[in-house]
Amino acid sequence: MRIATYQYQGRRQVGLVSEDGATVRTLQFDAPRSRRGALSLIEERATGATQLPPTGEPVPLGEVRLEAPLPMPRRNIFCVGRNYHAHAKELSASVFKNNAAKVDTWPIVFTKVPECVIGPNDEVRLPGESISAQIDYEAELAVVIGKGGRNISREDALSHVFGYTIVNDVTARDVQMRHQQWDLGKSFDTFCPMGPWIVTADEMDGTRTRVRCWVNGELRQDGQTTDFIFDIPTLIETCSRGITLHPGDVIATGTPAGVGMGLTPPQYLKAGDVVRIEIDGLGTLENRFV
Repeated sequence: MRIATYQYQGRRQVGLVSEDGATVRTLQFDAPRSRRGALSLIEERATGATQLPPTGEPVPLGEVRLEAPLPMPRRNIFCVGRNYHAHAKELSASVFKNNAAKVDTWPIVFTKVPECVIGPNDEVRLPGESISAQIDYEAELAVVIGKGGRNISREDALSHVFGYTIVNDVTARDVQMRHQQWDLGKSFDTFCPMGPWIVTADEMDGTRTRVRCWVNGELRQDGQTTDFIFDIPTLIETCSRGITLHPGDVIATGTPAGVGMGLTPPQYLKAGDVVRIEIDGLGTLENRFV
């Protein structure tokens, strides 16, 4: 299934996107459940519900305004900071210079606050040069947890995945470098575009897909999730060590090489730039920076 959260007829709704991406059928949720977006469906599935709520008539996708599938995640998003070898190399003298030189020892994990999530086609607000002049993009596959658990084994990890979505881990590089912890430079308002929907794990293999990113039509990033330093089962095992993961939790899996900071010279985002991310099997996430 492709599960979308969107605005239609003046309120937030949740629905199933058709296979061809042309229409969406609204799930018959009451207003409180709809306000939580796809999280309501994920939590209901986790309690053992197997039947979907009834759906309405198909509505052309062009008549709705897509929002982030999880417009307010239940808590901070888990993010992996170094998970492609080429990306580890391109920022080895800057972002990663104080991290362990052996990149496959442990994942680097930080978080982004839920309030920075926005939807596909929403505008990302640049904070102004007095706050940060080095705004960067990071195209990432995100894992959405469907079955909670603590100390999840690597062998069982994929059974805990509900599905996948796209995030742009927008980053203020100068702020990131200024602090030993990264959360501040990662969590500015609007700094986590998410979407266009969630594709369930029975329809997509996140362990074998392609992540690409364009800035103003120029291809900047192109990576395969088969090239992860830490694969998805390892990331779930790591994030659940002593921490209970809950249905609806999100793990962003890291970005390929080609970020703006890694270019020569660095190329940071400016007002009017458009970042488009495509992940095979998932779709497209596009946002303008203003």
